[in-house]
Amino acid sequence: MSDVSIIGGGLAGCEAALVLASRGWRVRLFEMRPGKMTPAHETGELGELVCSNSLRSDRPVIAAGLLKEELRKLKSPLMQTADKTRVPAGGALAVDRAVFAATLTRLVDEHANIKAVREEVTELPVQQPTILAPGPLASDALMACVEKVVGKQRLFFFDAIAPILDAATLNMEQLFYGSRNSPVGENDYLNSPMNQEQYMAFVEALLSAEKFVPHGFETDDKLPLFDGCQPAEAIAATGPLSLAFGPMRPAGFENVYQGPRPFAVLQLRAENLQRTAYNLVGFQTRLKQSEQKRVFRMVPGLENATFLRFGSLHRNSYLDGPRLLDTDLSLKDASNVMVSGQFAGAEGYIESIALGHLTALSMADRLADNPFVPPPEETALGSLHYHVTASLVQPLQPSNIHWGLFPAIKARGKRARREAMVARARQAMDGWLSA
Repeated sequence: MSDVSIIGGGLAGCEAALVLASRGWRVRLFEMRPGKMTPAHETGELGELVCSNSLRSDRPVIAAGLLKEELRKLKSPLMQTADKTRVPAGGALAVDRAVFAATLTRLVDEHANIKAVREEVTELPVQQPTILAPGPLASDALMACVEKVVGKQRLFFFDAIAPILDAATLNMEQLFYGSRNSPVGENDYLNSPMNQEQYMAFVEALLSAEKFVPHGFETDDKLPLFDGCQPAEAIAATGPLSLAFGPMRPAGFENVYQGPRPFAVLQLRAENLQRTAYNLVGFQTRLKQSEQKRVFRMVPGLENATFLRFGSLHRNSYLDGPRLLDTDLSLKDASNVMVSGQFAGAEGYIESIALGHLTALSMADRLADNPFVPPPEETALGSLHYHVTASLVQPLQPSNIHWGLFPAIKARGKRARREAMVARARQAMDGWLSA
């Protein structure tokens, strides 16, 4: 039986490896860490979550929740791992990232059909079945190999991550527990209420703080930032009230906060079940570290906060899939190589898992000499597949799953349209699974 090489031990690579291995195929999974680290990773564990510990909403009326539902129907091994390692996060699915990565690493290392190879790949094996899933932080050596195959169609954007704070250093007298629109007693999030004066001072400090500018970019003007993961200071620059109407909106806390209605609320989400660390929700940043200390300690309750990890900016690489990939996710100029995860133009944890699963199904069909039939475009999986293989936008813009990727449907009102889309997606998914 043929071996399949998978390059990249992130979410897409691990999902693809476990799916193929469960079907009896032998897999060699290459991951360069810990021998060679990236600017964003901190460990050598497989599937390490870098930006956040949240896989976003778990409700099917939200596109990300529907995608999770479909992956659970497919018995996705990484969804099963996420469900087992989840931490309280209201209506979202968040995980203890250390336990998640350790569990995933153990699953891969202990699988009889998977051999984990901890070394950097510097030659693309175009003559054998290969899944290319190096993630957005692919090494320069690997990218040079990819360029030889696809030419200069490599694209990139910049992505930011949020700070993580030591829970023991938070002033709990200034904070309150609760999720937006949650019942009394729910303590999934910590919240810092701010009055208008505090909020405006915070925004002013955020906008005036010194930012990190990557090498090669003299100013911010041409820095390509991903819309779905904008730094908080970039959001604030669009208008002084943009944060108050965005990640700091104060609505929905009437049941859990008894003080005067706050002008804005900054939320903190637990990083683990022990709640020893919290990250700042929606506050990805590229401020310099000294400025992060100064600005974020202006937030009530964070006056003496210790930073376990500072927010940062890093470059994410991806390919222009609709111009480079066939329907089965293989490269048009190197058909033995399939591309997966964020490297194919998806953005986000759950989207990477989804493409990892689809790529594994496509590779399994290829190895068994069966045609690959992608999920219907009406499904969340199918709409994501269509985006990375057939989007008309040139060049491809990496995207999270959202309702705008789905085919339009006629219904009166936003809620009715979404409910109709969910019903249509479930019917299409069931039909695809039973075919």
